[in-house]
Amino acid sequence: MSTSDVTGLSTAVAARADSREPRLLHAAGVDLRLEGCMLRTAQLADEYFVATPEPTPLLEALHDCGRRIDLLTIVQALHATQPDACVAQMPGARLSWDPLAVLPLSSYAHWFEHQLTFKPRNRLRKSARCGIRTGPVDFDDAFVRAIQAIYDESPLRQGKANRHYGKSLATLRREHATFMDRSEFVGAWLGAELVGFAKVTHCGPSSIVMNMVAKLAHRDKSPTNALLAQVVERSAARGSQLLNYGIWGRRGLNEFKVANGFVRLDVPRWHLPLSAAGRCALALGLQRRWAERLPEAWIVRLADARAAWNTWRMQRLHPGANAPHEA
Repeated sequence: MSTSDVTGLSTAVAARADSREPRLLHAAGVDLRLEGCMLRTAQLADEYFVATPEPTPLLEALHDCGRRIDLLTIVQALHATQPDACVAQMPGARLSWDPLAVLPLSSYAHWFEHQLTFKPRNRLRKSARCGIRTGPVDFDDAFVRAIQAIYDESPLRQGKANRHYGKSLATLRREHATFMDRSEFVGAWLGAELVGFAKVTHCGPSSIVMNMVAKLAHRDKSPTNALLAQVVERSAARGSQLLNYGIWGRRGLNEFKVANGFVRLDVPRWHLPLSAAGRCALALGLQRRWAERLPEAWIVRLADARAAWNTWRMQRLHPGANAPHEA
């Protein structure tokens, strides 16, 4: 589907894209995001990308902030996979686990020869034969315009609404200009056209893929495989021991991760109560999202239903248009 096919997708979608602003709170020197209505939970606005502060002064600051907050949730660093004994002794502390997709790193050569499986290795070679080239790219106005064109190619990604679709240049620049002192952007070009990009942020002994997206029109040339190879090479060169690529999920993108050598790593997450409602919620296990409570088969069926609904909705808005599917 071309960009012109989707530019008429409901002006309300574009308006919502620029108006999504999470509820933020600054306390004890860190920015937190507030979620929930009945149960108000605070967590670091940039989890994994910033160091987790000591919980005691943070709890004290939240108690005195003048706003109703029931729970504080904090996650340990990627390389700290054993539960923190000090946090475990705090009153009411409850432990859960974040399942993350990580790639253990030693060198690019080791990844290519021993961790990368047959199919993505061939796709990586194919991308080069098709003329895809990758390398670092400057974060400037031309780059922001190029990534806007990539995002606006389709309102759907992986069967879900594309949350960056229809955003203004100013919004995209602001959202992508985070952690610039320790982030790198890499691009994938076909000729003079930028057909994909990735942002990787380095956090101590680990690196995190903040974003990686390519044009659907060129998916047959495997630009995403080429982008990931460039990210792995640059992260290994700086000495990163782990490369994180989001959560460990189901099918789709997770199959891509597995084929490229990513494994599951469970990282401790702590839930600390700040109110009677918070203590009650922890006792009942209500800190867990509803999706975490459902059987695996139900979640897969619901995901399929969501993808079908989104595809139908887009085709209704654009008769005759084929919904894009990522390889």
